[in-house]
Amino acid sequence: MSSERPARSTSDSALRKFLNSEASGGILLMVAAALAMIVANSPLYDMYHHFFHELEGPVLSQKLGPMTPHLWINDGLMAIFFLLVGLEIKREFVDGRLNTWERRRLPVLAAGVGMLVPALVFLFVVRDVPEVYNGWAIPAATDIAFAIGVLALLGPRAPTSLKLFLVTVAIVDDMGAVAIIALVYTAEINGAALLASAVILGIMYTMNKTGVRSVLAYLLLAAMLWYAVLLSGVHATIAGVLAAMVIPIVITPGAPDSEVSTLHRLEHAIAPWSAFFIVPIFGFANAGVSLEGIGMEQILAPLPIGIALGLFLGKQIGIFAAVWLAVKTGFAERLGGASWLQVYGVAMLCGIGFTMSLFIGALAFPGNMLLIEEAKIGVLGGSLLSAVIGFLILRFAPQHKHLESLDEVEEQELKAAV
Repeated sequence: MSSERPARSTSDSALRKFLNSEASGGILLMVAAALAMIVANSPLYDMYHHFFHELEGPVLSQKLGPMTPHLWINDGLMAIFFLLVGLEIKREFVDGRLNTWERRRLPVLAAGVGMLVPALVFLFVVRDVPEVYNGWAIPAATDIAFAIGVLALLGPRAPTSLKLFLVTVAIVDDMGAVAIIALVYTAEINGAALLASAVILGIMYTMNKTGVRSVLAYLLLAAMLWYAVLLSGVHATIAGVLAAMVIPIVITPGAPDSEVSTLHRLEHAIAPWSAFFIVPIFGFANAGVSLEGIGMEQILAPLPIGIALGLFLGKQIGIFAAVWLAVKTGFAERLGGASWLQVYGVAMLCGIGFTMSLFIGALAFPGNMLLIEEAKIGVLGGSLLSAVIGFLILRFAPQHKHLESLDEVEEQELKAAV
């Protein structure tokens, strides 16, 4: 039995570092989003809008036109963020606590149902307004950084098993959201660029299988992959996830991260930039909503209400019901160290859909600024409500003694691994 503990410690050490960086990034993201709202409703709004949307750079894609700071952030920096997401999920699937189907099937099921139910709630609310049907995917994804940031504010009152579950659900449905973007919100496909993407990915895969471990070599090819995907018409951020899947990892049971593992080295290099620069600047560039001229009629319109209810009701119902049914039917084991009320609280936090929801909102209604602004209101409203209610549930949920002891053991193992 003692021989199994070191293997668990290694992946938990990586998980602890990831959770810490995501928590810090989430808190910064909250500050950046609040600052964006303040600026957007001040005399600085014109300067804010001009800088992000009107300053023009080179043309990298005829579809996108001149690259503005907003495009560089959403299509460029966010690809790096998704590269890190892909590296972390690969680590957990290959060398971590999700390395068997028995362990990963619960969060994957919860993520799938947690994407379907919000879409159905949204479509039900807007059933009489067909012109906004295209926004069905806006409440689909959970914002990892924001949600983990809220959990960080709870300290030890949030069991480690819930943090891992939340991270996995958020990663899976973020990847699902990227797939939706590629399949639903891509109007035209450049076949030659798509073929070039496949060739570059094939080269990276071959390098992995032949023992190439150079971080620089993989980064250069990842940059080429990003540009090819950008030209293909598929959203460029998907390149980050694809690149991560072929980055080599050296499995290190019972030991610290391997110095020759490309995945570990790249992950540690990217994580601080993602947490303290990319995520906050995305929030600042995308969360600014001017409330000038917006009254209750716009706030209570079907689109923002549908999005807000999709996030707030759809997420909690879908995810909690999936977990409850999975446990009751024996499909998966109950989360260790967590009560059902705490599981419900985390299901509520999954309704924080900030990053991807804002992004999909812009893609769903291209050129229609009124609907885009209404979508932002719905995203911010649903996310804020989910964050506050989820936080309060977890803050005041009873800490059962036997559940506390289970989580203390887990925390001690995590601390010993650092």
